[in-house]
Amino acid sequence: MGILIKAERLNKSYQQHQALHDVSFELHTGQILGLLGHNGAGKSTLIKSLLGTQTFDGSLSVFGLHPQKDRVKIVNDLAYISDVAVLPGWMTVKQILKYMAGVHPSFKRHIAEQYLNDTDIHFSAKIASLSKGMKVQLHLAIVMATNVRVLILDEPTLGLDLMYREVFYRSLISWFRDGERALIIASHEVAEIEHLLTDVLVLRKGKVVLQAKVHELESHFAKLTVSPEKLSSALLLSPLYHRPGNNNHMLIFKDVERSQLESLGEVSPATLADIFIATQQEVRP
Repeated sequence: MGILIKAERLNKSYQQHQALHDVSFELHTGQILGLLGHNGAGKSTLIKSLLGTQTFDGSLSVFGLHPQKDRVKIVNDLAYISDVAVLPGWMTVKQILKYMAGVHPSFKRHIAEQYLNDTDIHFSAKIASLSKGMKVQLHLAIVMATNVRVLILDEPTLGLDLMYREVFYRSLISWFRDGERALIIASHEVAEIEHLLTDVLVLRKGKVVLQAKVHELESHFAKLTVSPEKLSSALLLSPLYHRPGNNNHMLIFKDVERSQLESLGEVSPATLADIFIATQQEVRP
């Protein structure tokens, strides 16, 4: 698989606040990378660096090019969709498609029209009059028609109902599988995107706290449910996270022998949401 993005020891500071600290990762063709973290974790700062809209320290290349110096070249193969409406509201749907056909060398208008024909969006409608869900669908139609190699999504379904979320992700994955592409999905809605991901990069206060293949997580992380009587013994094994309950306690462990855990209580696979919570909080016995 070819390397599309490569970051080495990426750093970014704003006055006294260090938003990114030694962040390194690679994005390859065929990967769907979940960029996870709470607000302030550094997700948006990393995305801005990838898009070439800010300076940074360290090494960062997109398609072998510098995000700032070669931004004009990069945007032909890289697209970005966020939860904030960025399409011009004064245009109609038909006008935005015509505009894109004139400015983007790879834009195929018929592909966008085919996708939109399966929605409730009318070509004569002003973009400003569309619901948030429709705007996201329109934005995705435009991206799919440009045949980009990397698509970055920043909380793309925030505020959308379940129907629009389902349609969005179904269309997205269909497009992804139809070419040599890669996705970066930034979100704090971990359970919603877990089934889509091949890889995960979790940030906390600007630092990488987890970087792994999703299919490898089960061999490293486990969830243990214990009774109050066994809690003290479980805590001796240094869990990443502990959540008290009314009758039982739930703990998340990393790289602890399964036999040790089974002697204390019920062991089950830790979901990505479980692992995410564990990496974001201090252990509180």
